[in-house]
Amino acid sequence: MATAFIQDFDGATLDQYDQILEKMDLGGKLPPGAVFHWAAKTDDGLRVVDVWETPEQFQAFAEEKIGPLSQEVGVGEPTVTSYEVHNILSE
Repeated sequence: MATAFIQDFDGATLDQYDQILEKMDLGGKLPPGAVFHWAAKTDDGLRVVDVWETPEQFQAFAEEKIGPLSQEVGVGEPTVTSYEVHNILSE
């Protein structure tokens, strides 16, 4: 079942997010297993919302890419909340 992950990065900036995304070198595409992604500035930092096919795929990507690259640009660990996705609509 697909799972949504809300990641709140306190104190992070959009510039840091852009640096992380560039370092991921995904060519503007989602990594394998990812279904949906968005990011926005919040009053406290940065919120990133992803939907992944499985929690295991997200966890592997978080350990291999999100965590190390966030650290590299000075972003701390996010607070992560997850939800099982009931339905996904697309065009």
